[in-house]
Amino acid sequence: MYTRENADTFIAERKYLLKEQYRLGFHLMSEFGWMNDPNGFIYYNGEYHMFYQHYPYQPVWGPMHWGHAVSRDLITWRHLPVALAPDQDYDRDGCFSGSAFERDGKLYLMYTGHVITGPDKENDFRQNQNIAVSEDGIRFEKLTSNPVIGSEQIPAEISQKDFRDPKVFMREGIYYSVIGSNDGQGAGLILLYRSQDLVNWSLVGEIARSDGQLGDNWECPDLFELGGHDVLVMSPQRMPAQGDDYHNLHSATYMVGRLDIEQSSFCYERYEPIDCGFDFYAPQTTIDDKGRRIIMGWMETWETEIPTQLGHYWAGAMTMPREVVMEGRSLLFKPLEEAKSYRHNAYETSNVLLAGVKDMEVGGDCYELEVVFRADQAEEFGLKLRVRGGEETVLSYRQKEGIFRFNRDKSGIGLGGERRTKAALKDGMLALNIFVDKSSVEVFIQGGEKVMTGRIYPSSDSLGIQAYAEGICSVVSFKKWDIK
Repeated sequence: MYTRENADTFIAERKYLLKEQYRLGFHLMSEFGWMNDPNGFIYYNGEYHMFYQHYPYQPVWGPMHWGHAVSRDLITWRHLPVALAPDQDYDRDGCFSGSAFERDGKLYLMYTGHVITGPDKENDFRQNQNIAVSEDGIRFEKLTSNPVIGSEQIPAEISQKDFRDPKVFMREGIYYSVIGSNDGQGAGLILLYRSQDLVNWSLVGEIARSDGQLGDNWECPDLFELGGHDVLVMSPQRMPAQGDDYHNLHSATYMVGRLDIEQSSFCYERYEPIDCGFDFYAPQTTIDDKGRRIIMGWMETWETEIPTQLGHYWAGAMTMPREVVMEGRSLLFKPLEEAKSYRHNAYETSNVLLAGVKDMEVGGDCYELEVVFRADQAEEFGLKLRVRGGEETVLSYRQKEGIFRFNRDKSGIGLGGERRTKAALKDGMLALNIFVDKSSVEVFIQGGEKVMTGRIYPSSDSLGIQAYAEGICSVVSFKKWDIK
């Protein structure tokens, strides 16, 4: 039987086995074993709490527990005991994703219980919603009245299996929870429930549904107010590619619109990708004591090989935290100011003429770059990171197409591939803010108008940084800091 105590003991006794080669320096990872979706992201009692989907016993997906870590700045993390284990009949096959909420000083977790009901575990299952409560934010007790939303509260025309990932928010003194599901006919959707006390819930209705191009099941919904608008974030599964967007198996999107609770509808005009790279899924947001809306996602992709699963004893990480900023009716995603306090060994150069490949004379495997290019007459220009021998990770811009590309075909032992996104020059300039952390690259383009994230697994001595151009352009400014 799975218990929190068994999980904690297992982790403590086996952490010495971890291989450090690809362990990240300034991202949240599990102490041991498997990590996926961020859960229960909340600012509580002066610290950021992040829970996460966790299988502590192997670096593979298994019966889900909730891992738990806290941070004062979202960069340096401290692990706490496992918060939830699948130890009740209603969650015996997994404590799936959910959210956190503070009420009367106590920390509440609302999560999905997963129960396998037959021999085909991929198709024979049911799901329900449960509550666990803590007085200290560390030790959680599940309610004796769980499930608080059972299968009898699922509308008849909705999937009776896929019913998960509750995200709690409050409007006018009432608690609401969005829950991901589908119609059983290939269209993802979101249900809305309400409660006065976080324990007794009733259905409001279905607020949004796929238009046929938004995937067959919707996971990990999040609904919040920002800049006078409502924002719906969710993760559509098996969403078809649309131009250069949505080329991963599962995606993460946002819509800016308006929630009409009385009409049980979320009205929006368009949807946009949150991240245009390889590895970003199931994001969750919180609001902190500074009033910032902050988002973090799982920095992996489902159903792909992860090199650290073979002999490293861990798999999975969270992205860097990003501040969500409303600009018009679009979202910008920006690195947090707190990251700047980790900068060391500054290097700067400017007005570098590029024609061909230039070694930038600095390197590393854990650093931040701020680079501004002036496109001039170059057909293509960009950066090559983690360079040595035949290894390189290429970030490039083709001026005629207006396309930015992230290519990891030569990035090491992991999966290759390329992701592309449209990005407009501003006064002929392209500004990039890049974070490299051992086995990850996160690129913020034009002040966060676009973000691209990807895992890479190069050799430990592939440390070089190069700038290059096909044609002639210039590096207006190049700044690098090691991150420690």
